[in-house]
Amino acid sequence: MDNKTIYHFVGIKGSGMSALAMILHDQGYQVQGSDIEQYTFTQRDLEKAGVKMMPFAAENIHAGLTIVAGNSFEDTHPEIQAAKALGLRILHYPELLGELLAGHTSIGVAGAHGKTSTTGLLAHVLGGIAPTSFLVGDGTGKGIKNSQFFVFEADEYRRHFLAQAPDYMIMTNIDFDHPDYYHGIDDVFDAFQTEANQVKKGIFAWGDDPELRKLNAKVPVYYYGTSERDDFQARHILRTVKGSEFDVYYHDENLGHYVIHLFGEHNVLNSLAVIAVSHMENIAHAEVAAELLSFQGVKRRFSERKMADMTIIDDYAHHPSEIKATLDAARQKYPDKKIIAVFQPHTFSRTIAYMDDFATSLSLADVVYLTEIFSSAREHEGKVSSADLGAKITKGGTVLHLNNMSPLLEYHDDVVVFMGAGDVQKYEKAYESLLSDSSLKNN
Repeated sequence: MDNKTIYHFVGIKGSGMSALAMILHDQGYQVQGSDIEQYTFTQRDLEKAGVKMMPFAAENIHAGLTIVAGNSFEDTHPEIQAAKALGLRILHYPELLGELLAGHTSIGVAGAHGKTSTTGLLAHVLGGIAPTSFLVGDGTGKGIKNSQFFVFEADEYRRHFLAQAPDYMIMTNIDFDHPDYYHGIDDVFDAFQTEANQVKKGIFAWGDDPELRKLNAKVPVYYYGTSERDDFQARHILRTVKGSEFDVYYHDENLGHYVIHLFGEHNVLNSLAVIAVSHMENIAHAEVAAELLSFQGVKRRFSERKMADMTIIDDYAHHPSEIKATLDAARQKYPDKKIIAVFQPHTFSRTIAYMDDFATSLSLADVVYLTEIFSSAREHEGKVSSADLGAKITKGGTVLHLNNMSPLLEYHDDVVVFMGAGDVQKYEKAYESLLSDSSLKNN
């Protein structure tokens, strides 16, 4: 790391990039960046910290900069071309993250699903006990000089996590995702196996995942879950409308009773992984239990608000497994209310690959609505539509449009869950505006 250079982030508003920029800023490095002019939720912390942000332009690039390129930006980007012409050092996001891990007890969290929530939970728990730097995929990051721990979300897309060799790694699951890159489940497993070979002290893996059970690592693999064959077990689980509680055992050793104000079976498992890591680092169980109690979640993961007589939940879920987990959590917290799902499919390739799985997961809601498919920078069109998915859904499947969210006004004293990794929040805002107008008229 260089104290004399200015680290210029190309795509600084990206969730991982903004977090990484905040870490460098917190540690005293000079940071700036460029991105689209449209407002994104990730820029708030950057603005509060006084980090300079500017629109993309080749003119932003000059001598004295070190370029940090976001994963979405190719060498053809004007700023990267300008940097190459000047002979500037260019680092990609995963490479810089790998460099930052030195000097800390580093713990990565990888998995097709659940890594952001688990990373946020782990950072919260360890950060309440010892100095902890962290990078979470919801756009939050904090850098502390000489921190004991460095907790980070490890991204399997395009094998980016292979640039990191942490002390520990939590692996929440191995599932076929990113069909635009991976060829199938065996290809995904190969990426995780390669990363497992780079871990230095130990791996914590969900025991019910058949792919994770195949791992052959140079370090111990501790499995966590609810089965007797797991090393770390959650027993006597009680799920209520206030959260969940459970006992934790390491083999036959009782590690204590834990309570979380989180919902869904997946959050019991995420907590169990955090407890397992803490145990191996000899952290007092009472301290871990106290920190778990105060965790409120991460951005865009089961974020709730009340409006009129409705409960509105916003969630990043965009894969069938994530949808299932989110609806399971909603059902746990609101067992007596109707659950209405509004889902924005994310990319054409993912919609085609998981068409039947989406229909199955969404059926856990009482009523399902869809929006049009959200395309990506790599994929602008495809041979599938939301209507094709809607035709497979038995509990609705109507496609909503931004200029007409009125079908949702039919529901009262119910729960609407907006899910998606694109811009589904604009549909939320349109619905909230209608709901507000409707409430004013009725009053």
